Amino acid sequence: MEFELNILGCGSAKPTTRHQPTSQLLNVRGKYFMIDCGEGVQTQMQKMGLSMLSIGHIFISHNHGDHIFGLPGLIGTMDLLGRTAELHIHGPQQVGELLDFLQRTYYADIGYKVLFHPVDTQQHALVYEDRSIMVHSIPLRHRLPTAGYLFREKPGLPHIRRDMIDAYQIPVSQINNIKAGASWTTEDGTLIPHERLTTPATPPRSFAYCSDTVYLPELKDIIRGVNLLYHEATYLHERALRAEQTLHTTAVQAATLAKDAEVGKLCIGHFSAAIKDEDALLREARSIFPRTILANEGLVVGI
Repeated sequence: MEFELNILGCGSAKPTTRHQPTSQLLNVRGKYFMIDCGEGVQTQMQKMGLSMLSIGHIFISHNHGDHIFGLPGLIGTMDLLGRTAELHIHGPQQVGELLDFLQRTYYADIGYKVLFHPVDTQQHALVYEDRSIMVHSIPLRHRLPTAGYLFREKPGLPHIRRDMIDAYQIPVSQINNIKAGASWTTEDGTLIPHERLTTPATPPRSFAYCSDTVYLPELKDIIRGVNLLYHEATYLHERALRAEQTLHTTAVQAATLAKDAEVGKLCIGHFSAAIKDEDALLREARSIFPRTILANEGLVVGI
């Protein structure tokens, strides 16, 4: 089942010809969750063959333009495409104020509801849950109230063995019961235990998104062991002072957090427009955490 990250944009505030502003799309078993919505998301989604109408929830980290200026156009295009399903947007209270303005001035008559869910940027808390996934906020520190997001799959049921179904002629109607923990009794009264009929469930997968923020070593306890961490790496470490002044992170700092949190893989992005050689960021990060990759528009990372 799908659990994959699509990079729509990985640049920072100043536009360049190399990158779009920040946005990502997480595909969880066919459900689309957008994370931040910088300019250019509609074009990039079309390039990648991703349906705008499949987005149910949008999670905004903060109210800076390079993370939210794509949202007004996306809302309008969804209406032009005939959307009727509700669209849920999660983010700091300032995002809600922007949505209120948009709905009063531009979108009073669109054909679907846009529902806002405020996120407390000071708390690590559950902000969304459905049958397959839980999303928690991650408190970050930037120039505006900012939250990252932690996506965790819920544990699944064990897999029933095909050879056991055939060997004991188990009817389809009983498969879900066995997955849920039941054993099977044959016609001659032999009890076949649940453990023999099944194999362990697929381990639940996880993804953490941290952009924009100053380096916060304490995040390691929140994101420990995630399969994939996306963390901003705006600057090379020679500009660590500049990163601290602007409340951003260097590649070395992002990699140090990934190492300390024992994550599976690190993806770095939100590159400063002043950096011409992004491989230098990658080299710095890999010197600390070898399992690092560079974000890039069109990149799809399976989790």
